[in-house]
Amino acid sequence: MEHRITTPITSEITSKLSAGDYCYITGYIYVARDAAHKRMDEALNKGEELPIPIENETIYYMGPSPAREGRPIGSAGPTTASRMDKYAPRLLDLGLKAMIGKGKRTKEVIDAVVRNKAVYFAAVGGAGALLSKCIKSSEVICYDDLGAEAIRKLYVEDFPVIVVVDSEGDNLYETAIKEFARL
Repeated sequence: MEHRITTPITSEITSKLSAGDYCYITGYIYVARDAAHKRMDEALNKGEELPIPIENETIYYMGPSPAREGRPIGSAGPTTASRMDKYAPRLLDLGLKAMIGKGKRTKEVIDAVVRNKAVYFAAVGGAGALLSKCIKSSEVICYDDLGAEAIRKLYVEDFPVIVVVDSEGDNLYETAIKEFARL
C-alpha cells in the first residue's frame, strides 16, 4: 500500500501503516547520527532538556555531504540504524514517533516501537543523491561542532521510505525472508 504522510507523525498515522508499505513524507524532520544521539543521551542523564522537540517527531539517521551551489544539502543517504539502537528506546519512550535509516533493529528497539505505537522506516541506501532532491531546506539546529553529525532540521517533500517495523511489531525484514524462502 502507498501513503502520503505529513509531519508531525502521530499514533493515528502510524496505526494505519503496515510493514512493507511505501510512504512519501512531507514536512519537517530532524537529522541525527551517533554523536548527536550520544550527546542527547548525556543531556538526559544530567536532567537537561533535549535540544529539539521529540514528541511526534521523526529522526533521520543521516550524515549529509556538503551542499553544492544552489542546493540546501549534498548527498543525503541513510546510515545504519543499529548504531543508534542503544539510544532509540529512550527517545521513543519520550515521544519520538518515527525513525528513518537502513538495516535491522534490535529487539529492544522493536519492543519500544510497539510500546509507543511508533514506526521504523528504511530509506534506500546508495540513493543519497536522489534522496537529496526531496530535501527543500536544511538548517543546523545544534551541536554545530559535530560537523556532518550536527542535528539538522530538514523540510522534505515526498521523501520516499518503506515501513520496515510497524506499530504492531511486524518486521518487513523477517517477513521478506520467509516469503523468499517459501518461493
